[in-house]
Amino acid sequence: MRPTTFVHFFVGIFVCLSSFCIINAEDPYLYYTWTVTYGTISPLGVPQQGILINGQFPGPNIEAVTNDNIIVDVINMLDEPFLITWNGIQQRKTTWQDGVLGTQCPIPPNTNWTYKFQTKDQIGTYSYFPSTKLHRAAGGFGGFNVANRSVIPVPYPIPDGEFTLLVGDWYKTGHKELQQILDSGKNLPLPDGLLINGLPENTVFTGEKGKTYKFKVSNVGIETSINFRIQNHTMTLVEVEGANTLQEVYESLDIHPGQSVAVLVTLYGSVKDYYVVASTRFTKPVLTTTGYLRYAGSNTPASKPLPIGPTYEIHWSMKQARTIRLNLTANAARPNPQGSFHYGTIPVVRRLLLANTATKIDGMLRYAVNNVSYVDPETPLKLADWFNISGVFNLNTIQDTPTPGPAVYGASVIGTALHDFVEIVFQNTEPKLQSWHLDGYSAYVVGYGSAAKWTLNMTRRYNLDDAVPRHTVQVYPLGWTAVLVSLDNKGMWNLRSAIWSKRYLGQQLYIRVWNNEHSVYTENDMPLNALLCGKAKQQ
Repeated sequence: MRPTTFVHFFVGIFVCLSSFCIINAEDPYLYYTWTVTYGTISPLGVPQQGILINGQFPGPNIEAVTNDNIIVDVINMLDEPFLITWNGIQQRKTTWQDGVLGTQCPIPPNTNWTYKFQTKDQIGTYSYFPSTKLHRAAGGFGGFNVANRSVIPVPYPIPDGEFTLLVGDWYKTGHKELQQILDSGKNLPLPDGLLINGLPENTVFTGEKGKTYKFKVSNVGIETSINFRIQNHTMTLVEVEGANTLQEVYESLDIHPGQSVAVLVTLYGSVKDYYVVASTRFTKPVLTTTGYLRYAGSNTPASKPLPIGPTYEIHWSMKQARTIRLNLTANAARPNPQGSFHYGTIPVVRRLLLANTATKIDGMLRYAVNNVSYVDPETPLKLADWFNISGVFNLNTIQDTPTPGPAVYGASVIGTALHDFVEIVFQNTEPKLQSWHLDGYSAYVVGYGSAAKWTLNMTRRYNLDDAVPRHTVQVYPLGWTAVLVSLDNKGMWNLRSAIWSKRYLGQQLYIRVWNNEHSVYTENDMPLNALLCGKAKQQ
């Protein structure tokens, strides 16, 4: 009996260990090798230099699942240093992989660097694009979609198919010439047109009558907001940048630079073609591009597209709190949901009032936040912080509230503590819409206002119950927007204008989320392949 007992015991241990291994198996890995090159493209009919990834414009989409490990080897064959940032991917514990100059050195020409990060606890519609110089205006962007794991249901009907739409403005002028315009102290002109998936027209999305499709739409442009609609079809909004929203129905949606949405569209019409329309918002003249929603078997062309107008646009009203409430509520379902997050009951430990301004320094056009126009130091902020290198930045360069006096250059870093719960109020002093993006986080958008100056009384209007968390938020002309964010992701995080000319000319800063504990449970160590530049070369 002993041998049998021993065998049974051994088998039992083996089964237990096997189960343990299965339960704790590492999440899947997705491997990509991207060669970044220049190439001739003609999206608006004029040959120009574009930035291609593996010969593609736009670049390839990433199709991931929650918690996938993403490995992207980027081979830079351009004549300039280059970085890619992952717009909306929160980089939990991996600020090193964020792809901005404040966290890592750029990839030198004719070399490669490998990004390694995880889509930790995220689902949703995102994008990627170059963060260096004006490279984004030449291409190098693509979609980044994160699907839910099969064991985590989504709170809406599973669609019969999905389409990724990268919509954005486009210039016929090359990215280096656009950069020269900004360097000369001038604003960029109005873009020359709009593109859908790299095409000015005739992008086709084919579906079957009676079926429902998810359209994942990102504004990948550098300057302008867009209005998106589909002729004779309504859209059910189901997701905004990873947050599942109340399933309200719209005829059109405004999507501002850097923002993403997902909508469900059911094909209930006659079997024919229908226009998919994107138009610029707040521009004169209005630029428009069209594609087609094609019913399978259709041989009937689309009729005249819908005009843009009050009937066909969603009003993210800054005057009607009730309208805002309806448009911005959500159930915030996420992978592994732990119930409702009652953010409205959490005490705010710090308020940041950030005012953007258009200004001049030494006679040149610059954009500033609280009178500081950001300039990237030669040494990335994160490397300086890690190696304790002095003289790169300090936490007194920028103040929590706007300061009087002329604007100055600086490397703006706001110091916060890990797990701080912070209120950020964006004050727009310009007569143009702003779009603000925060890396590493989603923030609850609790209020908008049209007042030229935010006051404490405006907190009474905040939605403290069911606001949508998102990574990019609009601020209306001469208005304000308030967000609440739980700083639970240690690192150095870029807070920037998603309107790229403003960001290039200084409208950005960094938020340092820190504690004095060195632990891989809160932040990964500097990767072994980290590039060193500036003063960090001496480490």
